[in-house]
Amino acid sequence: MSSETNRRRIRSGLRDVGLQLSLLNRQVSARVEMKDVDLDCLDLIKTHGPLSPGALARRAGLHPATMTGVLDRLEKGGWISRERNPSDRRAVQITALSGRDGELLRHFAGMGASVERICSAYDPAELEVIAGFLERIADAGRTSTAELSGS
Repeated sequence: MSSETNRRRIRSGLRDVGLQLSLLNRQVSARVEMKDVDLDCLDLIKTHGPLSPGALARRAGLHPATMTGVLDRLEKGGWISRERNPSDRRAVQITALSGRDGELLRHFAGMGASVERICSAYDPAELEVIAGFLERIADAGRTSTAELSGS
C-alpha cells in the first residue's frame, strides 16, 4: 500500500476514533446523568487538577460563565469539590472527588478491555511507536485548539 493511501487511512481512522469516543462519552455521561461537557471537564480536572475555574475554562475552551454552570452540576452530583486555594485564600481550586470513580470505570470497562485485547496483539516495540504517534497527535490537537481559541 502506498504512503499516501496509508496517510488517508490514518486521517480517516482518527476521525472515526474521535467520533466513536465522542459517542461513547455521550452514552456514559447520560448513564451517570451528566452532560457531555461535564464529563469532559471532569476528565480535565482528573488529569490536570486541582485547577482554578479560569484554568479549567481555558483548557476546556469554555466561557467562564458556562464553566460556572458545569461546576455547579459537577459539585451537586458529587464529582468535584470547590475549595479555597491554600496558597491564596482568595482563589478557588477545583478537585475531583474519587467517590464515584467506580461508577465511571464500570461504564468504560468494555472499551478498556477492548483496548487491552488490541494492545496484546502488538509487541513492545510496536506499542512504543503507536504510543508515540498518539502522543504526537494529541499534542497537535492541543496546538490546533489553542490556535483556534487564540490562547
